[in-house]
Amino acid sequence: MVMMESASLLSVSAAASLSLSRLKPLGGRSCININVAVATKQLHSSYKSSSLTIRNSSASASASAQTQTSTSNDSPVSGNAIRRRFLNFFASRGHTILPSSSLVPDDPTVFLTIAGMLQFKPIFLGKEPRNVPCATTSQKCMRTNDIENVGRTARHHTFFEMLGNFSFGDYFKKDAILWAWELTTKEFGLPPEKLWISVFRDDDEAFSIWRNEVGVPEERIKRMGEEDNFWNSGATGPCGPCSEIYYDFHPERGSSDADLGDDSRFIEFYNLVFMQYNKKDDGSLEPLKQKNIDTGMGLERMAQILQNVPNNYETDLIFPIIVRAAHMASISYSEADDATKTNLKVIGDHMRAVVYLISDGVMPSNIGRGYVVRRLIRRVVRTGRLIGITGDGQGNPDGAFTPVLAETVVSLSVEIDPDVFMRKTAINEELKREELRFVQTLERGEKLLDQFLADALTQEKPCLSGKDAFLLYDTYGFPVEITAEIAGEMGVTVDMKEFEVEMENQRKQSQAAHNVVKLSVGNDMEIAEGIPDTEFLGYDSLSARAVVKGIVVNGDPVQHVSEGSEVEVLLDRTPFYAESGGQVGDNGLLYSLGDGNGKPKTIVEIKDVQKSLGNIFVHKGMVKEGSLEVGREIDAAVDAKLRHRAKVHHTATHLLQSALKAVTGPETSQAGSLVSFDRLRFDFNFHRPLTEDEITEIEALVNRWIGEAADLATKVMALADAKKAGAIAMFGEKYGEQVRVVEVPGVSMELCGGTHVSNTSEIRGFKIISEQGIASGIRRIEAVAGDAFIEYITSRDSYMRQLCTMLKVKAEHVNARVESVLEELRATRNEVSSLKSKIAVLRASSAASKAIVVGPNNISSYTFLKLEKIIMSVASVTCPLYLTKTSMREFVFLPNIGVVFFFKIQIETAVDIKSNFFFCIYRVVVENMEDTDPDALRTAAEFLTESLEDPVAVILGSVADEGKVSLIASFSPGVVKMGIQAGRFIGNIAKLCGGGGGGKPNFAQAGGRKPEKLGMALERAKEELVAALSPADVSI
Repeated sequence: MVMMESASLLSVSAAASLSLSRLKPLGGRSCININVAVATKQLHSSYKSSSLTIRNSSASASASAQTQTSTSNDSPVSGNAIRRRFLNFFASRGHTILPSSSLVPDDPTVFLTIAGMLQFKPIFLGKEPRNVPCATTSQKCMRTNDIENVGRTARHHTFFEMLGNFSFGDYFKKDAILWAWELTTKEFGLPPEKLWISVFRDDDEAFSIWRNEVGVPEERIKRMGEEDNFWNSGATGPCGPCSEIYYDFHPERGSSDADLGDDSRFIEFYNLVFMQYNKKDDGSLEPLKQKNIDTGMGLERMAQILQNVPNNYETDLIFPIIVRAAHMASISYSEADDATKTNLKVIGDHMRAVVYLISDGVMPSNIGRGYVVRRLIRRVVRTGRLIGITGDGQGNPDGAFTPVLAETVVSLSVEIDPDVFMRKTAINEELKREELRFVQTLERGEKLLDQFLADALTQEKPCLSGKDAFLLYDTYGFPVEITAEIAGEMGVTVDMKEFEVEMENQRKQSQAAHNVVKLSVGNDMEIAEGIPDTEFLGYDSLSARAVVKGIVVNGDPVQHVSEGSEVEVLLDRTPFYAESGGQVGDNGLLYSLGDGNGKPKTIVEIKDVQKSLGNIFVHKGMVKEGSLEVGREIDAAVDAKLRHRAKVHHTATHLLQSALKAVTGPETSQAGSLVSFDRLRFDFNFHRPLTEDEITEIEALVNRWIGEAADLATKVMALADAKKAGAIAMFGEKYGEQVRVVEVPGVSMELCGGTHVSNTSEIRGFKIISEQGIASGIRRIEAVAGDAFIEYITSRDSYMRQLCTMLKVKAEHVNARVESVLEELRATRNEVSSLKSKIAVLRASSAASKAIVVGPNNISSYTFLKLEKIIMSVASVTCPLYLTKTSMREFVFLPNIGVVFFFKIQIETAVDIKSNFFFCIYRVVVENMEDTDPDALRTAAEFLTESLEDPVAVILGSVADEGKVSLIASFSPGVVKMGIQAGRFIGNIAKLCGGGGGGKPNFAQAGGRKPEKLGMALERAKEELVAALSPADVSI
């Protein structure tokens, strides 16, 4: 077992990187091969060394500085260097380097950011103008459609980086191909003889460029079908052929019958998409007016090639995380078996994914993106415990180990996304909460597995269903391998075919929902063609003269509309604010008064304004008077009162965020907002409810800032400068190169395009009206300010006055009086409940006399004589006993020795006579208790079970509330020992009443929605109990 010191994790990756950097390439591929081989050997051998140092939590403060030191001196084939070299290569050829967008896409049709081109989708569609002719990026990406392959193949991942170069109508196929070849063979030094090319079968142009201008031998250019080499964005929309570059790990196998799909030989690392067609509804292709280039190079794949390691996981992008996990489990990666290595790879991959997702604002939950985070964290936790990580992996058995691993991920993130380091505290806290919560879930899952196995053991051929195995896997995080192992120990098999069916269904759903970027050209493009972006005047004015540039009715463009029509109006300029940044769109009027020369009066009431196709404002409303036509000049006027209410709430939202950070900590971040006329809503990442004291403190801070009457400062600056100045970006918002910064001096500075008050005193007052959780780790505050604040306080004062009048007390005494009334009400309810219980017990007493006795029905006289002798012998009774079938009801069962005795005989001693055949008399009580409420029904069942001697089975039903059935099952120990469990039994009976339920083996409750079925259900319960408790024929 390898023993390792606990120091700085950065020494793992940094030492390896520095060892790479000391080997200066002399030019040519052979030198790079030598350098990478030596460096990789050092990286992996250093892991085996006892002097290998591992980062602990105390070293986290220096992570950024150490990472920057290591990356500034790293090897030309390190992950960071490959990223920089790619970006710089294209920057030197006229491309603008743009930052990675969030993993949470701006596009509502896409679940997570799955490709580098996603942030450019509006440009490819022509919905937004290009700001640059061509760009290059390193994009964070997430895919979960093939999560089961993670760790099992050399290059499947959930989180990965996609390097890309993009042309927006600038260069096209020839330049893209020539640059791709130059990058791979000259910049990265890959041997041309090890590179293969694929092209679309009909793309003769690409084939010719590769063969004639690049010089790739024809035998290494493969024509492939539409499934492999034709990119579609969807059923319709932009599309085109693509060409891919493959690296050949085994050129010695020759070119004859080479299969590019052979993962053991080839890896595809660079994909060039030539976006040159638009697919129409009928499937035909028409050339695009603007031909585009979209490329993608997998950073992890290129790192595998250049670092000469067997898979992506052993590159310096992921391997330090694996090293850390192995150390925590006290195992050696190099000496581990294949299964353990797979588990370590899963941990390395998933930890990267969850850290970046949480950093981008996705918190664990049971829905949407949050479920992806939760599922990945659970896979890490269960896999970590499977390989031997206990507690926090550092000696605390009650701790969490995912935050420790996250420190390693954060240390590797500086060049990918610097914001991750800034958010590391919040990331670690969220991981800790989720892991410790899941440990409890695992315990519940184990109990459920025990129940499933108990059910399976009742079968002739014990088998756990695939659905149950999948439930344990998907909901409780149990690997099916562990489920199968535990089941096997108990002699139970697992229906793996059914399990695979369930898995496949989930994969199909995941692929359908999450792995397609849809681009389409529809009516929106036709409507907006020729219409310029709308000039927004609303920061400085609430009214303006404008020209109608377009009118839309029911999604179709029209030239003229008349009174009563619901319309969408496009103007060349507008004072109306369009919904964005959480702030709702303005209300107001579009109007003309007429001039007496034939132009009638026109009034259009605007109720909403939205942005469409980039920056075109769509004014939605109804023509209240007159008519409207395209080209007409009209007046546009915003409702000033509603605009002011929105401005007040928007500025109050900024103050609220600052107050939250001041009270709860700087890690608290915005997760969404709504700024409307009547209130504001603010969603934020936080792990618990706010206390009353915290809410009071937040309100006090905001109102103090309001009272300070500070003037707001608004200015436009470069995005990079705004971030350097400390401006906060809004969650999920997309920003251009120039941004608007709104500042409350000394309090708040945010990137914001919304409307705001000029001075905080205009807000007048602020009040939080609710605080609640809306998802795991996400809280929501609703508040009012300005006029809405005054209205809220006034209405609450009115309610208080009414309450004082009703209770006949002063306002300061209301709490005490209400508490007194509540106490009286509680006492009355308890008394009523007690009376109901007593009535139920009386009814139950009557039911006891109607108990059904279940016993053998073929007892002969000879049997009675033998029983008399046995009983007299056991009890040392000499007087004769006379038994009849009637008197057999007076026998009682002693479960501890399994003997039946006649209850009138006083027995001082008893001997174990289990070798003799005896039988037991059971009592069954099944009764309709009519309108008895559930609590009283429970009391009655408990009374019957206690008053009637063991063994007894009690089933009671009632309909206390109209349409609601209540059922209770109470079984004594003697009944439970017969294998009849109350929970399962009553659950099946409840189904007859349109409901369900369950509970413990001895006591259970259920309900239903069909009271008319209660009688039938109770009769069925009686029949099934009698049948289950009736013994076989008796003979002695």
